This record gives sequence, structure tokens and C-alpha cells, in this order.
Amino acid sequence: MNTLDLEIQSLTHKHLSALLQLDQACFGGLWTLDAYERELDSPNTFLLGSINPNSLDLSGMGCFWSILDEAHITILAVHPQYQNQGLGQALLFSLLKTAYEQGLERATLEVRPSNVGAITLYQKFGFKTAGRRRRYYKDNDEDALILWLGDIQTPQFNRTLDVWLDTIKTRLYKSGWNLTFPK
Repeated sequence: MNTLDLEIQSLTHKHLSALLQLDQACFGGLWTLDAYERELDSPNTFLLGSINPNSLDLSGMGCFWSILDEAHITILAVHPQYQNQGLGQALLFSLLKTAYEQGLERATLEVRPSNVGAITLYQKFGFKTAGRRRRYYKDNDEDALILWLGDIQTPQFNRTLDVWLDTIKTRLYKSGWNLTFPK
């Protein structure tokens, strides 16, 4: 089987154009150029991307803000042509691993109740529903579910990360990807 290399890495200003293109493909232009520049410049923002190192194509992105001892996940997106191949799992894993490495205690996020695929992914990683924000999404006044994952700084969570990584690498390989992390 031929595989394509896939690298999860921190994004920088050189990725701005690719970020905007991915945002447009996934969200129809949710964040502006200025918004991505602010995220990249913030010391409390961790913005990761899944990149084919040969073509530099950005197939997905994930972002969280470090707020006190919490990772608040703001974006998790995979380009439509790459969905259902395991890239969302790889990005969520990378966000949670980064949160663990940063010493954060928990992770949280908001998600549309209609986004069943995303909810299923988050639940696979142990997220639980903690509440609801009424009329959170301005485009259609849809509520947001608040999902929560605690106890990130435990030995058990670190072992769980190792198990997830093996599972994710296997899933990606079956979809034709070879996952690597920058050295």
C-alpha cells in the first residue's frame, strides 16, 4: 500500500493562506485573516495543523486556548475531502497531548448538537456533556453543548494517550497515511 506522510505540527504565519482556505472549505469563512494572526501571535494559543510535508497541503487544524489550567478547544476542522480517514482523531489527540505537556488539568469545548460526527469523536476521547449554551451559534441560533474532559494530569491519562496513538496510527495507515510528528 502506498502511503502519504502526514505531519502534525504547530502552525505559523507562513500557514496563513492555507488556514484561510481550510477555514473557508470547512466553515465558510468563520475566522478572518486578522483573527488567525491574533491566534498565531498569542502566547496562550496552540494552533496545530495536519500537513503533507511534501506538498505542504493543510488537511486539518485544531486550536485551543490555555486559560488558567484548562485547554479550551476553539477549532477542530478537517477539509471535506479528507474527512472520515482518521485525521480528526489525530488532531484531537495532538491537542490533548499538547494540553497534557503544558500541564493543563482539563479540556472543554462547545459543539453543535446537530454535529453528531464531532460529538461521537469527542465521546471516543472521553468528553462528557457538562451543559448547554442557549442560542450560541449566531448563524442559526442553534444551542451549543458544552463538553468537558477532566483529569488530564494523571498517570492513567498519559497511558491512555499511548493507546490512542497506536489506534490512530493504525486507522490513518488504513486510509493511506503515515503519521509523523516533527522532531
